[in-house]
Amino acid sequence: MPVLLGVDTGGTYTDAVLLRDEEHVIASSKALTTRHDLSVGIGEAIEAVLSQSGISPKDIALASLSTTLATNALVEGQGGRIGFVYIGFKESDLGTQGLAEALSGDPSIVLVGGHSHAGTERATLDETALLTWLDSDIEVSAFAVASQFATRNPAHELRAADLIRKATGKPVSCSHHLSAKLNGPKRALTALLNARLIGMITRLIEKADDTVERLGIEAPLMVVRGDGALISADQAKQRPIETILSGPAASIVGAQWMTNIDHALVSDIGGTTTDVAVLRGGRPAIDSNGARVGQWRTMVEAVAMRTTGLGGDSDVHVIDEGLIGGITLGPRRVIPISLIASEDPDSVHAALDEQLRSDTPGEFDVRFVRLVEGADAGGLSAKDMALFARLSGKAQPVSEVLKTRLEGSGLKRLVNRGIVQVAGATPSDACHVLGKLDAWDRDAAEKAMTLIGRKRTGSGNQLCPDPKSMAQMIFDQVTYQTSLALLETAFDEEEYDFAMPPDVLSRHILMQRGLDHHRGLVRLDAGLNVPVVGLGASAATYYPEVGTRLGCEMILPEHAGVANAIGAVVGRVTIRRSGTVTSPAEGRFRVHLESGPEDFVDAEAAMVRLERVLEADAQRQAEDAGAEDLQIRKERDVKTVEAEAREMFLEAEVTVEISGRPRIAN
Repeated sequence: MPVLLGVDTGGTYTDAVLLRDEEHVIASSKALTTRHDLSVGIGEAIEAVLSQSGISPKDIALASLSTTLATNALVEGQGGRIGFVYIGFKESDLGTQGLAEALSGDPSIVLVGGHSHAGTERATLDETALLTWLDSDIEVSAFAVASQFATRNPAHELRAADLIRKATGKPVSCSHHLSAKLNGPKRALTALLNARLIGMITRLIEKADDTVERLGIEAPLMVVRGDGALISADQAKQRPIETILSGPAASIVGAQWMTNIDHALVSDIGGTTTDVAVLRGGRPAIDSNGARVGQWRTMVEAVAMRTTGLGGDSDVHVIDEGLIGGITLGPRRVIPISLIASEDPDSVHAALDEQLRSDTPGEFDVRFVRLVEGADAGGLSAKDMALFARLSGKAQPVSEVLKTRLEGSGLKRLVNRGIVQVAGATPSDACHVLGKLDAWDRDAAEKAMTLIGRKRTGSGNQLCPDPKSMAQMIFDQVTYQTSLALLETAFDEEEYDFAMPPDVLSRHILMQRGLDHHRGLVRLDAGLNVPVVGLGASAATYYPEVGTRLGCEMILPEHAGVANAIGAVVGRVTIRRSGTVTSPAEGRFRVHLESGPEDFVDAEAAMVRLERVLEADAQRQAEDAGAEDLQIRKERDVKTVEAEAREMFLEAEVTVEISGRPRIAN
C-alpha cells in the first residue's frame, strides 16, 4: 500500500505528514519555517516524520507541497522587483485595478499596440520603444506583459515576451496565459503579481526538490494550486500566481478529509493570516470573481476564501488615540520576540533591558530587525543601500539602525523586498506569558508585554501596566478579530441581501450586542448557525473562545495542526482551460486561439474546434503533471438574444476540465 508525503510551508511552521493509501495518518511533525533558507525547515520536518514512522524514504510513492508563501507575500506586499509592459492602453489606465500601487515604483512602459474586441490589430506594436527601454539597464527579476484584448488575440503579448526573453533572458509573465476572461487591467494586475512571485516560488520549489532528493525520496514532487488541485513542480514555477491560497486550499481539502463534514465554515489560523471558507456539499466553492488576497483582486481561479492578515505572529499595534486606547493586530507578520530571543538571547535581552530602564516609552521599543541570509540587494537606491550596509544577520534594535526618521521609509522598502525581517510583540508572545504556549523564551515575552503595556493612551495613562493583563488583552483581540473574519465570510455567502457590506454588518452595534446576548427592553441574540472547523497549530489555543463568542459548535480535528499537509497529498490533479467564441458579424463565428483568431460559418463547428484545442492543451498539461485515469468534463455557456423573432448568437465560453489522481512511484 503506497505511502504519501505531504509538506506545508507556513509563515511560522513547516509541517510534514505521512499517509498510508490515503486512509490514515501514520505520523506528523512540525519544524520552524526557516525563511532565510526554506529547505532547512522542510528537511527538518521530513526527517522528523520519517524518524517517527520508521518509514524508508524509498517507500514514499508521492510527495506534495502546499505553501502560504505566495499568499503571505501578497498580503505583506513582498516580492521581486519587476518590469511591466502595458500594450495598447493609456497611461491613465495604470491607476485602474490598483496597478500603479502594485507596481510600487518598479519600472514600466506603456506601448502603442493592442487589438480590438474582435481580435483585429488596432495599432502596430512599437517594438523599437520596447527594445530601447530594455537597453536602459533595467534591473529586475522578471517581466509582466499585458496587451489590450490579449484574450481575443495574444499576438502582441507573445511578440513582446519573445523580445524580452531574447534581450534579457528573464522570465516573462503573459496575462492571457493566466486568464481567458476580459478585463485588461485586472488581468494585467494578475500578470504583474505573478511576475513578482516567480523568483521566490521558484527558489522554494527548487529547494524543496533538492531536499527531497537529498533525503533519498525518489517520488515526484507535486504542488497544491489555489483551488486545491495538484500540479507539477514545473507548472507551479511557470505560474506561481496559481499557488496563492495554496496552503489555505489544502487546509480545506484536509478539513473535509478529516471530518467528512458537508456544511460548515472552515477557519485556518497560521502565523500570518486567517483564512476562512465555506464547505457546501462537502466541497469548497470556487470564487467566480477571482481570488482576492489582501487588497488585491486577481483573475486566478481559487477557493472562495476570505484571507485576513491575522495570525499567531501578527504585529501588535497600540491605539494611542482617544481616552481609553487599545490595540489592533496585523496585517503584517513579525518574528515573535520570544522566538528571536531564543535564537539570539544576548542581543535581544540586552536591548529589552535597556528599554525597560528608560523612564519614557520609546517609539521603537520591542522592535528588532535582522538581515535575511543571502538576500538580493540589487536595484536599491544609494540611500537604501547605505541602510542595508548597517544591517547584519543578528537581531538589532530598530532605534539603533535608523539614524533619521526618513530612513523609516527605506526600512519599509527593504522589508517589502524580503531583504529584512522585523521582530516585535505578537499573540504568540502573549500566549507564552499566559502559559498557553511554551516553545521559546518566556522571559523575553514578558519583557515585551511590559514595554507594550506602558505605552500611553490619549488620556496620558499607561495602556496596561501588568504584563499578564496586557497579554490577555492581546489574546482577547485575537478572539474578536477572528470572530469578525468568520462573520464577514458568513454574511458574504448569505443569499439574503442585507444592503450593507459584510464588514459593516459584522461590526454593527446590533450584531455585537446580539453576540453579548443583550437583555433590556429588547432581547438580542446572534451567532453563527453552522459549525466551524478550526485548523492550524494554534487553533486549539484560540478557537474555543471564538466558538463561545459566536455561539456555535467548534470542531477541532485530531490533526488540525497539519491539515494543510494532509490536504496537500489527498487532492487530485485538475487542469481547467477556457476559451471564447464570438460573432463579429452575422453568419460568422470566431474562435479565439493562442495561434490567432479562426472564423467559421457555423457556431457548432466553431465550438467543437475550440473544445478540441482546449482538450488537447488540458490533456497535455494533466499528463505533464503526472495524472492518470483521466476524466474529462466539458461545459458551454452560450449567450444569445432574441431579435426579430429569432434567436441570435452573441458569444460562447467553452470550458474543458480534465482531472485524475497523480501517478505514484512504483
